[in-house]
Amino acid sequence: MTLSIGDRAPEFTLLSDQNQSVTLKSLRGKKIILYFYPKDNTPGCTREACDFRDSFARFASHDTIIIGISKDSPTKHQKFKEKYALPFTLLADETGATCQAYGVIDKKNLFGNTFLGIQRSTFLIDEQGIIRAIWRKVKVNGHIEQLLKEFSGA
Repeated sequence: MTLSIGDRAPEFTLLSDQNQSVTLKSLRGKKIILYFYPKDNTPGCTREACDFRDSFARFASHDTIIIGISKDSPTKHQKFKEKYALPFTLLADETGATCQAYGVIDKKNLFGNTFLGIQRSTFLIDEQGIIRAIWRKVKVNGHIEQLLKEFSGA
């Protein structure tokens, strides 16, 4: 099933970079930028995380929290978060079930090899858990500006 604007965001329970269980339900009452990315400590993913870090206060001024999700372990997330001083939570979807629920698993090609991986995607979820905007096949350059533009119109 492909998620659309207006759908209820799929519930999840995942371990954070602090090895604590986080549910979508526990975040209700807050606007959420939920972004899916392929892997910690890779060039594009690091740049994306640092862009979110550098704009963290701007999103916070809109009462919005940022959550990053990849298939990396909580321990890898913790090291990545510390290395780049990321002020937001990273969640570990080691089984890929949440990635599947959000429809962000896609075929990728690398050096002639085809495999399934996370398609860089971002979801804006409102205080009631409803998806208000979706960005798929995200290009890192300019993505933060796209998100902030959404808030200036919100």
